[in-house]
Amino acid sequence: MDEKRRCAWCGEDPLYVAYHDEEWGEPVHDDCRLFEMLILEGAQAGLSWLTILKKREHYRRAFDGFDARKIAKYDSRRVARLLKNEGIVRNRLKIAATIQNAKSFLQTQKEYGSFSNYLWQFVGGKPVVNRWKTLRQMPSKTPASDALSKDLQKRGFKFVGSTICYAFMQAVGMVNDHTLECWKRPNLS
Repeated sequence: MDEKRRCAWCGEDPLYVAYHDEEWGEPVHDDCRLFEMLILEGAQAGLSWLTILKKREHYRRAFDGFDARKIAKYDSRRVARLLKNEGIVRNRLKIAATIQNAKSFLQTQKEYGSFSNYLWQFVGGKPVVNRWKTLRQMPSKTPASDALSKDLQKRGFKFVGSTICYAFMQAVGMVNDHTLECWKRPNLS
């Protein structure tokens, strides 16, 4: 293990460390990646993020690389196959939500020109930079995540409560919540 100081949540698991160092908090504007992260954050509800990271490649294969156009067309036979796939979280509601979210994603993408355009308006087009010293100071939701959650739900998205939305916003760099001592902090401020 290297000597870099990181946000306390990532611990020492190599998968978590790589996720923290290479992805978390990096601004994302690619619609496919944004859709993937929204689905994975919803899948994480009630579970640990590490569980989802370990299943991520299985999710990518099971859900056609997070191609929303393909997912939006999944039928009951496809759902039945997904419910048997041990590589993903086999929860009927979460699978149904992924299909519904693909449909809502495509509609939102069409309306705004891109899903990125839609999402980033909730933070004024640039990352919100917080200055937390410790993990305890970090909120689990904010007025911006409340607004995003409410609007996503209005558009038909599922598993997008405010806490899930805030975790999503952190993950895709809409919010910079690297703690002040974290080595990633200077790269994102």
